[in-house]
Amino acid sequence: MNEKERDVWQEVLDGVQEIKAGGGKRLTVKISPAMEARSKIGMPQAQFAKLLGVSKRTLQDWEQGRRNPSGAAQSLLTLALKRPDVLEEVLG
Repeated sequence: MNEKERDVWQEVLDGVQEIKAGGGKRLTVKISPAMEARSKIGMPQAQFAKLLGVSKRTLQDWEQGRRNPSGAAQSLLTLALKRPDVLEEVLG
């Protein structure tokens, strides 16, 4: 079928009906512990990276799953998740 013969609006309607019927593609997004910890503290990347003693680029790599934090960094992230107030008090 060429472009002139396509009924784009019907394709959109078919897609909406498929979604409403429970079909369609489903995506699951997994939040990294680094992103969850930063979100819980409510800091921008640059500020949170400075608090942890890492570069902003390293934090971005952790958040996007390109790299994994070291053991010490994982401990700090766990502390940030469980007790963000303590992390800010001690390191902030």
